[in-house]
Amino acid sequence: MPVNIDFTAVPSPCYVVDEALLVKNLKLLRLVEERTGCKILLAEKAFSMFSVFPLIGRYLSGVTASSLFEARLGYEEMGKEVHIYAPAYTEQDFQEILRYADHIVFNSFSQWEKYRGSVGQAGRRIECGIRVNPEYSEIETPLYDPCYRNSRMGVTLANFHPEELDGIDGLHFHTMCEQNSDTLARTLPVVEEKFGPFLRRMKWLNFGGGHHITRPDYDVETLIRCIDSVQQKYGVQVYLEPGEAVALNTGFLVCTVLDITENGMPLVILDTSAACHMPDVLEMPYRPNIIGAGQPGELPHTYRLGGPTCLAGDVIGDYSFAQPLRPGDRLVFCDMAHYTMVKNNTFNGVNLPSIAWNGADGLKVIRRFGYEDFRSRLS
Repeated sequence: MPVNIDFTAVPSPCYVVDEALLVKNLKLLRLVEERTGCKILLAEKAFSMFSVFPLIGRYLSGVTASSLFEARLGYEEMGKEVHIYAPAYTEQDFQEILRYADHIVFNSFSQWEKYRGSVGQAGRRIECGIRVNPEYSEIETPLYDPCYRNSRMGVTLANFHPEELDGIDGLHFHTMCEQNSDTLARTLPVVEEKFGPFLRRMKWLNFGGGHHITRPDYDVETLIRCIDSVQQKYGVQVYLEPGEAVALNTGFLVCTVLDITENGMPLVILDTSAACHMPDVLEMPYRPNIIGAGQPGELPHTYRLGGPTCLAGDVIGDYSFAQPLRPGDRLVFCDMAHYTMVKNNTFNGVNLPSIAWNGADGLKVIRRFGYEDFRSRLS
């Protein structure tokens, strides 16, 4: 944890992203690119703090988008390669996507057939791919498993049409979520067994996201062997598109204790919300760490922390502290850069946290939100 952040100097609540921690992650990802020749893209669905896109672009090859708006954001704010995949494209969006995307991945051969003519008339070279579903994954949470039974993500071997590959430049698979490279090493043989015969006709293979490359226990050498093996065997360019790994452990969420009540245990109301400001706490679910706090009962004073909304389940979790909490105390949640800003919302009219950047020039608040941000989403 950086020692040079004054968490009392920002508004509450506030996301704080640290430059040194982000650069540490980016250097590791760049190392993988340099040692293998692969290309690594930022998955904007996890981290779209566009003010730091120029910094990220110094290390990575570009962005991957899940929608027109993400594609445009990456094109305008980073200016490097722009890739896009979506389960389906609308005709209106697709015509604009053609202005921004360098790679377009289709979820089905029917989508490819629908839009291949438009790609050919785009006036510039756009590479196209098909997302495949190898029907293998080791993800334990169904909400995040793109290969669960009857998944809408990707083309299974039974529905694959080799006769329609003319004009297709690459294949894409995404089977992982917050996993180590041993999972990739077990996944690749399945992909090769099912789709290997078609890879020799391709220019590239995209390994998708979910690679937790910057996690302390991640086995980078196994990842490098996997990339090298595929590139050498099939003569393809490998792409990876991590999102979480780019921003992992780089950000914080500063909040304030508003009130403390009692109902079988001490209950703390914060000015931040799981439902509004960190939805993955409820969706994943998981329990984020707080600086200086412990597990329930580990330290003398245990509290259940909840948000200010009317949602009964807006509960972040149970935590213990060395000293009693009081209204006005500040708490700092860790690892709050990814899947927070991109997922937050204004349910109940709860304001969005400010956004701050701790960089070489010091701690600066770069965005504040207010009533107009809430109102502008409604009508």
